[in-house]
Amino acid sequence: MTFTYSLHKIHHPDSFGFSPDAYSRFKFGDDTVARAFGTALAEGFIRDRLRYAGLEKQLVVISSPYAFIPTATFAMKNHFVFRLNSWLAEEGYPVIQEAKVHRTITYKEDYGELNAAERLRLIGNDAFHIDRSFLEGKTLIFLDDIRITGSHEKMILRMVEEYELKNDIYLLYFAELANPAIHPNIENQLNYHHVKSIFDLEKIIQGDSFFINTRIVKYILNYDYDSFCIFLQNQTETFINLLYNMAVGNGYHTIDAYARNLGFIKRCIYPTNNIKA
Repeated sequence: MTFTYSLHKIHHPDSFGFSPDAYSRFKFGDDTVARAFGTALAEGFIRDRLRYAGLEKQLVVISSPYAFIPTATFAMKNHFVFRLNSWLAEEGYPVIQEAKVHRTITYKEDYGELNAAERLRLIGNDAFHIDRSFLEGKTLIFLDDIRITGSHEKMILRMVEEYELKNDIYLLYFAELANPAIHPNIENQLNYHHVKSIFDLEKIIQGDSFFINTRIVKYILNYDYDSFCIFLQNQTETFINLLYNMAVGNGYHTIDAYARNLGFIKRCIYPTNNIKA
């Protein structure tokens, strides 16, 4: 059986039940917010569902699909698991196992701007892969930060069908758009509520709890070149190396739209031709 749970339900475009500024920082790598969101989601899930469930099978938590760079949800997942493990241990249940949905991504567009049909058309070409044998006989918890149109959910359920998974499944979200009259681009408004420009990233990156993710890498690589160069010159060598390694690991060096900014990063790391990237 498949069950859906969301901690917050959005019924009004100006009322979310959580701070939109905090959500925006979370989407761009603020792990302090990820901890708050993940812990709150775990506590809500325990309170509203798990304590009544009679757990008989091993629980497996699966973050939103990614290739090389984790998503913001991955950071939230870490803290969700920490809190859930604490409760499971106290109740005498086995602690969480984890699995990964491997994703082959076919697009670079900003998903949050799109309507339901555009989202499904865009994501429909992506390929999702999971280790079926590892999951056999276990209860699966698929985790994501927000449900807007359900396009990602449809892809997960399509994968479940293709892999013939017979598991009990929970689809968990920190928040869910519950009012169909609200345009899906509300997600984009949330994503950029705090981050209005590349320079708004500096406090997040230079803070004590930064966790790099796909969104921030793509945002930086796709930014206006002149502003990007100014921004990068204010960053540490450690961050610049991390940014480059994440970008290459996700195959972004093959995307023309990212070539100029990524080339500048490469020249910062390898200023002469004596060392080849």
